[in-house]
Amino acid sequence: MSLFVDTIAGNHGERPPVWFMRQAGRVLPPYRKLRERYSFQQLMSDPKLAAEVTLQPVSELGVDAAILFSDILVVPQALGLQVDFPDKGPVFANPICKQSSIPNLRFDPAKLHYVYDVIEEINKTKPEGIPLIGFCGAPFTTYLFMAQGTSANHQFNDAIKLFYNNRKQIGKLLEQITDASIDYAVNQANHEIAAFQVFETYAHLLPVEIYLSDIYPHVKRLITAVKQKGVPVIYFPKGLGVGLKFIGDCGADFVSIDWQVPLDVARELLPKHIGIQGNLDPRFLSVDKTEVIVPELEKIRKFWDSNKRFICNLGHGISPENSFENTKFAIDWIKSNCK
Repeated sequence: MSLFVDTIAGNHGERPPVWFMRQAGRVLPPYRKLRERYSFQQLMSDPKLAAEVTLQPVSELGVDAAILFSDILVVPQALGLQVDFPDKGPVFANPICKQSSIPNLRFDPAKLHYVYDVIEEINKTKPEGIPLIGFCGAPFTTYLFMAQGTSANHQFNDAIKLFYNNRKQIGKLLEQITDASIDYAVNQANHEIAAFQVFETYAHLLPVEIYLSDIYPHVKRLITAVKQKGVPVIYFPKGLGVGLKFIGDCGADFVSIDWQVPLDVARELLPKHIGIQGNLDPRFLSVDKTEVIVPELEKIRKFWDSNKRFICNLGHGISPENSFENTKFAIDWIKSNCK
């Protein structure tokens, strides 16, 4: 067993486990060296390279869990859309917003088999006691990229407009995305991941009541499918805010909290059986002086003192602007002081 696995199962240790979203990537010097030789798609697709990148944060940062090095947009690729991954972010060749009608997509599960090869390679090479977290995008977040075609402004205005104008049709499209995501998630579970995270990065782009009525049922269906495989689930509804009050029946073991909601407030909004993950603002990892981070880490330590069903993480993912030194400092501080 591991500290992460024990905690997510409800058996806390002497400190909280710590891992960071997007921990495998450009903040790590060894990753930057690999990117000089390989494209993102190559690193993601080759089992040995993807396993190496997945495990770099374990050796470089000392995190307690590894998360699969991949991208949420492999599901749209399996649904027949062409996605390229230039350095400035993913680009769709023919986004749904530019098509004459909302397509009826065909899912080809074979296009995801390479990911399961990656998982097998990670499990063969990872250190003992280091669990592997699988993941996918929540159906709505995946839809936004598919419809807009790019994340250039992170507002997805065309995709939201398409949703409002065609809620019934987009609902059917979300069902197709959910079906594909379930197949993908279940196959990750079949290849022995220790936990699974659902990334709803853009929950804040809809009013809470519309999110709950039109989007949340798809998330619950995805979570239920993973849980039926015996794999614990972390649900990350970024920006949902007070809507956390209404997701107590999501089925997830943990809910990951963004930096805009204090941990103690999230604890009040969520039922006690759901653990809390979060929620350091990743921008603190870019500041000039590490002592600026310490008061924020103290908030996490204080929360841990009275809330043992807790995993330390960020309120969103690491960005290229973050400092490797600050990232390692934050992880080491948590491991040394949250006891």
